[in-house]
Amino acid sequence: MLGTQHLGVFVVAGLLLNITPGPDTLYILGRTLSQGRAAGMVSVLGICTGCLVHTCAAALGLSLILSESILAFTVIKIAGAIYLIWLGISAIRHKASAGSGPPPQFSAQDNFKIYRQAVITNVLNPKVALFFLAFLPQFIIATGGTRPIAFLFLGAIFVFNGMIYCFLLVFFASAIMRRLQRNPSGSAWMRRITGTVFIGLGLRLALEKRP
Repeated sequence: MLGTQHLGVFVVAGLLLNITPGPDTLYILGRTLSQGRAAGMVSVLGICTGCLVHTCAAALGLSLILSESILAFTVIKIAGAIYLIWLGISAIRHKASAGSGPPPQFSAQDNFKIYRQAVITNVLNPKVALFFLAFLPQFIIATGGTRPIAFLFLGAIFVFNGMIYCFLLVFFASAIMRRLQRNPSGSAWMRRITGTVFIGLGLRLALEKRP
């Protein structure tokens, strides 16, 4: 279909990869635990948008630049690491100024910021680009003349399945968050945990080597 092969195997493999904890999963959990279900769902949409960007890049061959250029890989990796660490520090500093108590209701503008941060976090992770470049071609007919369309088709399936799983993850995490909020200092601890997770993700990304 559309220049693809072994589509059933691709769907199963994609689902297994989606449920494997990774940086995107931790980011979504951090947002949900610190700011609630709505923020978590917006984060999911942002991460999925970033994955679509990587899919388009793989379809156009732009991901080859990251696989061939050490400089390009390093620059994007360091930019992503700095951004994640900055988000973590901001979360911790916000905790210190906001104090305890339940998180506030966020406006549409705040949700857009969360969405934008999720997109940037995903796009600035070069290993995601290399993943799409390495994973998707295994299910594309090599002799087909519709490789870009096949890339986009498989990428859309992968992102859709991942979005469903992440939405379920957000619902479970938000239920945990409501229990933690029964403790007066729950919000402060959740922001502290979120900040630590983001900083940890940034350091992990900075120390990772090009595969």
